[in-house]
Amino acid sequence: MWPFKKNKFKKLKREEVVDAIIELDNREQALEEQIIQKSREEQALLEKGKVEKNRDIRLLYAKKIEALKKDRQTLVQRSLYLLYNLQLLKKLKDALDDKDFIKAASDVSLQDLLSDQKNLAKFLNGALQTKVKSEEIMTSADDVFNEVNASYTPDDKIYGVNESDDQLLAMFEESDDLPNSSSDMKEESQDVNI
Repeated sequence: MWPFKKNKFKKLKREEVVDAIIELDNREQALEEQIIQKSREEQALLEKGKVEKNRDIRLLYAKKIEALKKDRQTLVQRSLYLLYNLQLLKKLKDALDDKDFIKAASDVSLQDLLSDQKNLAKFLNGALQTKVKSEEIMTSADDVFNEVNASYTPDDKIYGVNESDDQLLAMFEESDDLPNSSSDMKEESQDVNI
């Protein structure tokens, strides 16, 4: 016998893994439907048992409920087992996708540029220095703008809000409807002037 075993993963295809994922997912969904059905049956028996007066029939319902709970618990364990296998197969599919992605990305012609680490470092340092100088120029210009704007005081005659403006704006905060008639408008304008 040959001392080295063949690697089974070399011939593994993505389609096979995806098919296995779909099959497991379908089986898990079927189990989930069975679990829901068992739970509904339990609930129906529980409702029947609540209204039933006969002790023997209530005991029968209770035994059926216990049996359904055991069956449901077994189904839940099977479903969890399938879910765990499903997660592992998805990880395997992701690994295959990553492998294909890396192979495809390695074929890009710029990959040769990235392999020259020494010159890449020089280029990146130069780009960083250019960025730092540019940011210093923008920061100093921003400081100049801030100094000039800090010395500016707006003219209250133009931009100031006076008392009558506040009263007009208060109209929007009131919950009452706006006046409809012109006599109401006159009364309100007299109130504002007071």
